[in-house]
Amino acid sequence: MRVAIIGAGVIGLSTALCIHEQYHSLVPSLEMEVYADRYTPHTTSDGAAGLWQPYLSDQGNLQETLWNKETFDHLLGHLSSAAAGEMGLFLLSGYNLFTQPVPDPSWKNIVLGFRNLTPKELELFPGYSYGWFNTALMLEGRSYLPWLTNRLTQRGVKFFHKKVESFQEMFAQGVDVVINCTGVRAGQLQPDPELQPGRGQVIKVLAPWVKHFIITHDIQAGIYNSPYVIPGREFTVLGGIYQHGNWNEENSAQDHRTIWESCCRLLPALQKAKIVGEWSGLRPARPRVRLERETLRHGSSPAEVIHNYGHGGYGITIHWGCAMAAARLFGSILQEKKLANLPQPRF
Repeated sequence: MRVAIIGAGVIGLSTALCIHEQYHSLVPSLEMEVYADRYTPHTTSDGAAGLWQPYLSDQGNLQETLWNKETFDHLLGHLSSAAAGEMGLFLLSGYNLFTQPVPDPSWKNIVLGFRNLTPKELELFPGYSYGWFNTALMLEGRSYLPWLTNRLTQRGVKFFHKKVESFQEMFAQGVDVVINCTGVRAGQLQPDPELQPGRGQVIKVLAPWVKHFIITHDIQAGIYNSPYVIPGREFTVLGGIYQHGNWNEENSAQDHRTIWESCCRLLPALQKAKIVGEWSGLRPARPRVRLERETLRHGSSPAEVIHNYGHGGYGITIHWGCAMAAARLFGSILQEKKLANLPQPRF
């Protein structure tokens, strides 16, 4: 049974690991291959700061809230393991700030210690009149992706540096099941008008005195279009750009200025911080994650694809829940194939 995962960001690698962990002992013939034209450190997941935090509203999508929770709980379970450091996993507390009262988020009972800010805390942030404080998790992609890659390599999963042009190309090579984790480029394999890039840009600075994340929200401007500051282990990420439909992956001087000026207004001490890097990337924006099984044709035979893409700016936040859901879909294919290959009963 040959399985090809297309895509080597956090979604592709975690889905590969989840499927292999669950099924390699049940299916001795399981062969898994990862195909991608971009590997760590050149994926969207590498550029992300890595804070576990879903969007403010789940738009009534309880399934995605569940996947977020499964991911948080999975990571929390790893926090006390020896691997946490290597994974880039640690606790981080911080602030979400608003200019007006807003409803509590769907994830208030998933994170640790969620509460409203006191008037005294709000005095620290002029211009903001409402907010929350909580402890969440950081999972830095530039550590986590190499960790996932090592786990897969130890399990005998093969990696190919190659751009896949079509699902049929994979089926023609004898692949039985394709797992489509191609993120913002999924539309190149199968048209999907709902999938659009949500371009982001960040500045990386040395600011070791910043110990809490600070995410501001402008309800009018929309998600990610107001300043945020997220400290990591080695540098602090400054952001606040979201451009729907913009495919440009080059850094923009104008966006740099917007981020720098707005973050320095938020935390004036950042003016003294040394800039050590800059990055732009494309979030795979979609009204909802596409996580489903599709049966295509290859010649006269059915050919199975599992789609797992469209995670917007919260791929790290939702990845393990989605990997488990994709593994369940893979299990249903195994079940059917096994049934299809059983000898017919004689009457």
